[in-house]
Amino acid sequence: MGDDSTPGNGNPEPGTESASDPGGRSLRAHLATRTVGLGIVLLVGYFTRPLWHGIVYGILHSPGLAVLGGGAIITAVVLWVIPPFDVDGRPPRSSRKTRNEAEKPLDLLFGVSGSRDRKIRLFTVIVGVLFVLSLLVSVPATALEQRTLAQQTMTDATEVEEFPQANPENPRVVPRQVADITTRGSVSYRQHRLGTSDIARTEAGTLAWSYAIQPDGLRNMLIENQRGVLVTDMTRMDDRQITVYEEEFTYGEGMLLHRSADWNLKKTDYITKYDDDAVEFSHDGRPYMYYPKTAHEWHLTPFPHTTPTWDGGALVHPDGDIEHLTPEEARNHPTLDGQRLYPMTVTRAEMGSLGYRNGIINQLPVVGAHAEEVELARLPSEADNAQPFVIDLEGERMSYVTALEPYGEDTRGLDEVWFANAETGEYTYFGTEDETLTGPERAMGIARSADSRTNWGQNFVVTEPVPVTIDGDLWWHIKVSPTDFTDVTRNVFVNADTGRTVEIRDDAAVRSFIGGDVTEDDLEPVADGDERDIIYYVLITDEDGTVIERIPVERGQGATIVDPSDERAQTNETTDSE
Repeated sequence: MGDDSTPGNGNPEPGTESASDPGGRSLRAHLATRTVGLGIVLLVGYFTRPLWHGIVYGILHSPGLAVLGGGAIITAVVLWVIPPFDVDGRPPRSSRKTRNEAEKPLDLLFGVSGSRDRKIRLFTVIVGVLFVLSLLVSVPATALEQRTLAQQTMTDATEVEEFPQANPENPRVVPRQVADITTRGSVSYRQHRLGTSDIARTEAGTLAWSYAIQPDGLRNMLIENQRGVLVTDMTRMDDRQITVYEEEFTYGEGMLLHRSADWNLKKTDYITKYDDDAVEFSHDGRPYMYYPKTAHEWHLTPFPHTTPTWDGGALVHPDGDIEHLTPEEARNHPTLDGQRLYPMTVTRAEMGSLGYRNGIINQLPVVGAHAEEVELARLPSEADNAQPFVIDLEGERMSYVTALEPYGEDTRGLDEVWFANAETGEYTYFGTEDETLTGPERAMGIARSADSRTNWGQNFVVTEPVPVTIDGDLWWHIKVSPTDFTDVTRNVFVNADTGRTVEIRDDAAVRSFIGGDVTEDDLEPVADGDERDIIYYVLITDEDGTVIERIPVERGQGATIVDPSDERAQTNETTDSE
């Protein structure tokens, strides 16, 4: 019998394909199998796309994640498709080596036509390289993002010479923690609970803490629906109204997977971000939820980077209808009239970037000059608040207020105060120039030192400093609450310029004071049994915040804050000198 592989015996020579072409069939089968597998992965990924939203969005809009995530996905797909055998149908080259043949180290590491383990090793190496590259890309991209965002913010902002007037009918009297505790103690739900509180405008025009009435417990989160929306007035200490708008939401808060509002928001508009909490409110007696949307813009020079921008919002109806609105459509939508529309997370990013407005090098820790550099004013942990502050200005214009202080570990005075229109995102700001204004942390200290008779920390705390603007002056509106946060006992106003302190315990008096005047009829006694029937005190402090004079205002008297140039102030000075 002759050698079957010799020419002329009907068998192909080694390296040639037979009529049956086993190598070709194997390659085609491999590619078909891998293509089907890849298709299944893509199909499952598409139907579950809300679960991967954060990863996908990050890859599309973050330079560092684009390098790491995008590169890893491309590598995985290529290695998945590459066959683990030679195209001639023979076993992989490594498996044909004799026992005495030594494999080269690079073959072991980079041989992609071999076993599954080799592909995994190669994938690991490539991902490691991509990780290092992503770090190298992220450093300049992050710095340039801050610099570009600061330039955009400064370009679009308008400097004003005096503070805009606060709306005296909408003071923030009730802190969030007090509202959460008292409101949850006033309602009773067996299968539901109140969600995270947020600030919304009621149909009457007042500001309120709003809550989603959402399912509680795993079983209810899988089966039950959001029950509606609850709002509670934040503008008064006494007789606070709690209003419930009950109507089941098809897609709501606290509902899991495909039943949740979050899932359906991302399902219907994928290439955007929903970083802000929902704004729960009512319109014509029906509950709604509004979700501000954030997008990112790419800038290719001088190095690829992105900056956040407002991308409109989504209005969720109880019946499951979701309206995706552009910024202009949101501003003109009758249901959203008076509500805050601009993403607070974008405002926070824009304000945080202002430290870079004089350049990247200027703010570096070692070589930076820190010329005119600003940073967010510090808030103590007991403040129970965070910037930007949400207040209402005259004309029912909701505004995000951010206080900035000069860069430095020991600085506490304010340098600038920024106001962002909560409906349009337009900025105005007031620069203090050579004037030093008291920041929120120092104002809380002044409020405590103004009343040495109160057992601070044991029975009562000062909390939630909120800036209010009264007749062109900036005041810090601080609340005094018991340590269990079950009530608001009084309001303390600290003038950011002079350190003057006013304590008020009456709702009407708070409105009157913010309106620019305090009269006898607006106030109630500060303490029972006081012989002089004192209704409140005006406290004068020195530059360190120490109270140097307490001026009692008795019933039948009034107090008005005026500018030094006012003729009434001149008359008083003349009288005193005589």
